[in-house]
Amino acid sequence: MKLYSRRSWFKQNIALAAATAVGSSLTILPRKAQATRHGKIKLAMSLSLRQPERLKICQQLGVTHAITGGPFWGIGRDQYDAAAKKLVDDFAEAGFTIAGIEGHPVRFENIKLGIEDRDEEIRNTNAAIEALSKAGVHMICYNFMAGLGWYRTNFEIAERGGAMTSEFSLEDSEKQGLTEWGEVSEDRMWENLTYFLERVIPVAEKWNVKMAAHPDDPPISPLRGIARILTSADNYRRLMNIAPSPVNGITFCQANFKAMGENIYELAREFCEMGKVFFVHFRDIEGTREKFHETFHDNGPTDMAKMLEIYARAGFDGPIRPDHAPTLEGEGEDTHGYGMSGKIFAFGYMIGIMDALNIAYE
Repeated sequence: MKLYSRRSWFKQNIALAAATAVGSSLTILPRKAQATRHGKIKLAMSLSLRQPERLKICQQLGVTHAITGGPFWGIGRDQYDAAAKKLVDDFAEAGFTIAGIEGHPVRFENIKLGIEDRDEEIRNTNAAIEALSKAGVHMICYNFMAGLGWYRTNFEIAERGGAMTSEFSLEDSEKQGLTEWGEVSEDRMWENLTYFLERVIPVAEKWNVKMAAHPDDPPISPLRGIARILTSADNYRRLMNIAPSPVNGITFCQANFKAMGENIYELAREFCEMGKVFFVHFRDIEGTREKFHETFHDNGPTDMAKMLEIYARAGFDGPIRPDHAPTLEGEGEDTHGYGMSGKIFAFGYMIGIMDALNIAYE
């Protein structure tokens, strides 16, 4: 009689469950996955060293790569090298390789708004790029959402089984009026982005740090008076043409591109084959850019198995992390898409599909 380890039993059954998601005609293959033409996709999670329980859970899930914030806020540029090295060493001691920095490694708001002190913020950004590269970190996920950041109008929408998820409603956002910044035009935002890219991308290229621009979330313009410009595939093509470089690329947050009304299957293939997708956010929504809500990873309209297959076959080998998940029973109300229970489910779902499709990951 053939004996199976508990790990083998779980992996085989996860793959069998995933077969339901990818089609009943799928033959379950043994775990001898093929890498993409460039390498293996990297399982990643947003992590902080201040959350040891999350670190341990992610180790138990098989997550190997961390996405984290920059360590440079509140210190001088002369301390950046030491801070970056310490961050990398501390994560290595915890069992993780840093796959990238998400959010801005330094203060960035003046850059986005094009106001006083943006040149100092650009100098800090370039110094952070250099320090991260020296420490072995070669990707930064940044955004150009001025004034507001990612934005929702309701965090108490019931998903499956009463799990709480978030919603955006343009109608509700318009009731909240302008921000303290008043009205900011799309032309002004493009000027600000161009100013930034022309001064930062050459430095990033020198230090081999990929700059992965995150879509505006929600991809609607204006939002409370402030224009948003990373709201379509064509606008991303424009971004890449402003400063042509192998390090000027994309965080493919697939739900955002879906909200734009794009064909995300074709777009993911196009951008991956161009070598411009540096980071993937794996999540789904139901609705349109004017009104949508987040869903469980298996409960939205997107063919998530198809998306994973496209990433792999089109050559993506960067970090992928499951993004916003509903808040499950027993979790705090302040998690807002980042509760651990939903992420555990998302990782199991994602890994199961990848095993079923014979996609290599690490």
